[in-house]
Amino acid sequence: MRKLKKKNVAIIGIGCIAIVLAVGTFIFLNRDSNSLKSSKPDETANEEPIKKLQIIDEDSNSRPYAVMINNHPQARNHHAGLQDAYIIYELIVEGGLTRYLALFKDQDTEKIGSVRSSRHYFLDYVLENDAIYVHWGYSPQAQSDIKSLDIDNVDGLRYEGVYFYRDRSLGVATEHTGFTTMDYLKTATEKLKYRDTTEEDTLLNYTTDIVDLSTKEDSMVADEVIIKYSSSVTDKYVYNDELGVYKRYVNDKEHVDDVTKEQYTFKNIITYQVENDTISGDDKGRQEFYNIGEGTGYYITNGYAVKIKWSKEDRSSQTKYAYLDGEEIDVNDGNTFIQIQPKNQKLEINAYEENNN
Repeated sequence: MRKLKKKNVAIIGIGCIAIVLAVGTFIFLNRDSNSLKSSKPDETANEEPIKKLQIIDEDSNSRPYAVMINNHPQARNHHAGLQDAYIIYELIVEGGLTRYLALFKDQDTEKIGSVRSSRHYFLDYVLENDAIYVHWGYSPQAQSDIKSLDIDNVDGLRYEGVYFYRDRSLGVATEHTGFTTMDYLKTATEKLKYRDTTEEDTLLNYTTDIVDLSTKEDSMVADEVIIKYSSSVTDKYVYNDELGVYKRYVNDKEHVDDVTKEQYTFKNIITYQVENDTISGDDKGRQEFYNIGEGTGYYITNGYAVKIKWSKEDRSSQTKYAYLDGEEIDVNDGNTFIQIQPKNQKLEINAYEENNN
């Protein structure tokens, strides 16, 4: 190649020699410089890539949505979208039934529900997550508190056909057919001029490192967890060691998403008990819920359980979860089911001789 360049220089004339030599020198030196650069060891080559959480985006300041989910037996068979929730709470309501509060953040879930009416103590968990509350109706106490606490909410009673719809193909009673979508809720937030960002920290401390409870003092194997709410509702979780998650059952039946047809799974379970009783004079048997204070419970993940302390100072403050030595817990990257069980109901944490997958 150099011989060819020299030959061409002779042909085009002596006057161009200086120019060509200068350009050639620049290319040669630049080539050597690049060669030297590429020969240097890459100081970042051996650095570990930064791990990012999968369940939430830590850099996102999007405000979450807290959706009131119907857990009547007719509705449960048609639950939709719950696998996309990063936290779900379950609390007792009247008649020995329960309802869920499912939190969604930065999702595009196409069907969520069925959506049901509010009970006032669920608002405490809306507040502690600085969430926009999504419900279809309310009890008298909840209606009053939504107004007095100035809670941003989207109500199916008011916005049926706008931000909610009825799936009448299910063949169940009308009150179990109400659904929404994330697109509807994002549109509602914009149209109702609700704040769509938050400065609040997430409720739980997520980590990309593995939380290994087996190393904790007094930890126990938790292959199976059974949480009874009443004679009507008993939840069960069975640990799948291969997948590293708990498969969820209700009343010994697989808890399955009606859209995906897949069984719900959870990475973390937090369970504890609080007192409840029937509101005096309430003809529906609605409940009062005594969740302000402190107590003990369990954090369960990756096949192990350890005893923890919980505390909540007031309705809007975040519930704190800590080990018995006072250190706040970290939770494994993944979805979490917070089971707030009625006082004195049965909780079982069982180990199998051989892990049942």
